[in-house]
Amino acid sequence: MKRIVYREWRIAPQRFWSLLGILAAVIGVGALAFGYMEHQGHWVTGMNNSVVWGAPHVFAVFLIISASGALNIASIGTVFRKPIYKPLSRLSGLLAVALLMGGLLVLVTDLGRPERLIVAMTTYNFSSIFAWNIFLYTGFMVIVIAYLWSMADRQGEPFNRPIALVALVWRLALTTGTGSIFGFLVARQAYDAAILGPMFVAMSFAYGLAVFMLVLIFSFEDEGRPIGPRMMRRLRNLLALFVSVVLYFTLTYHLTNLYMAKHDGLEHWLLFNGGIYTFLFWVGWVLIGGLLPLWILYHPHLNQQRHWIVAACAMVIVGGFATLYVVIIGSQAFPMPMFPGQTILESGFFDGVNGESAAYWPTIPELLLGLGGVAVALLITTVGVRVLQFLPESLADDVVAPDEETMHDQPFAKPA
Repeated sequence: MKRIVYREWRIAPQRFWSLLGILAAVIGVGALAFGYMEHQGHWVTGMNNSVVWGAPHVFAVFLIISASGALNIASIGTVFRKPIYKPLSRLSGLLAVALLMGGLLVLVTDLGRPERLIVAMTTYNFSSIFAWNIFLYTGFMVIVIAYLWSMADRQGEPFNRPIALVALVWRLALTTGTGSIFGFLVARQAYDAAILGPMFVAMSFAYGLAVFMLVLIFSFEDEGRPIGPRMMRRLRNLLALFVSVVLYFTLTYHLTNLYMAKHDGLEHWLLFNGGIYTFLFWVGWVLIGGLLPLWILYHPHLNQQRHWIVAACAMVIVGGFATLYVVIIGSQAFPMPMFPGQTILESGFFDGVNGESAAYWPTIPELLLGLGGVAVALLITTVGVRVLQFLPESLADDVVAPDEETMHDQPFAKPA
C-alpha cells in the first residue's frame, strides 16, 4: 500500500463558481419558501389535521439518516480495520456533517414556530423521544468533527480508533432514535412497530452509501482522479448488501402486519387500495429503490460500467424518498382507529373515516424548502473538498490497500 496523498478538489474555477452559484440559488429559493410559510402560516402547505408531517419532514429524515449511513465507510475502515476504506474516511466524515446540517436546517424551519426552538433546547421532557434526539443530533456533530480532527492531525492519531468506536455506537443510536420517533407512536397503526428502529438503521446504510458513491464518483470523474476496479467492486457489493437488507426488513414488517388481524385494513389499504401511497410503495420503494438497483449491481456486465453504477445509486436515492414518503406521510393518511371494533366514526379531524379524506399533496413551498436543505448539504461538501484536503489523489488499485479477496487469491510463496 502506497502512502495516501490528500489534495483539495482542483476543479476549474469557472465550474466551481457555477456549481456554487446554482447551489446558492436553490438555498435562496428555499429561504424564500420558508419566509412565505412562516409569514402566511402552515395553511398554505398541504398539511392538515391528519397529516401534520409533510414533505419537508421526508427531506429532513432522509438527510439525517443518510448522514449516519455516510459515516459507515469511515467506521468500516477504522473500527473494523479494513485498510482499503481508509482513504475514504475524510470524505465520509465531511459528508456526514454536511447531510446532518442540511437535514436539521429543514427540520427546524418546518416547525411552524422556529423561534421557539430555544424552549426545546432548554426544557427537556425525557419521556419524549424528541428530547433524546436533540442530544443525539448535536452529539453526533461534535463526535464527527473530533473524528475528522483525529484523521487530519498527527496529534490526534492515537485517539482515532477510540473516537471512531464512539461515533459508531452514537450513529447507530441516532438512527435507531430517529426510527423510534415513529415506532413509539402507538396511535398510528403503521407506526406502532419496534422493527422501525433497525429498519431505519438499514435504510441509513443504503441511502448514505448511495449518496457517498455519487459524490465520490462525481468529484473524481470531474477532475480525472482514478478510481480502481477493486474499490468500485467493494463499494457496489456493499451497496447491494445494504439494499437487500432493506428489502428483507420491508418483507418482515409487512408479513408481521399481515399475520395480525388488527392490521388487515392497513395492509389492504397500503398494498392495494392506497392510491399514490400504493404506487410509491410498489414502484418507488420496492422496484426503483430495491429490485432494479440489485439487478444492476449483480449483473455481470452492467456492474462493470461506471454510468450503470451511478444509475443504481440514483435509483436507491429516489427509492429512499419514496420509502420515507410512504412511511411518514402514508402512515398518517390512514385513519386512526379511535375505538376498536367501531366501524363508523365521524369527526372534524377525519379520524376513523375513509383514508382518502386525509389526502395530502405537497405544495411548491414545501418542496423548495426540502430542496434547500439538500443544497445546503451539497454546498458544505463542495466548499469543504475545495478548501481542505478531504479527497485522496488516487484510488487506483496500486495505491489502495489490497482487499481480502485479492490476498486470498495470491499463491503461497515457495520456500527458498
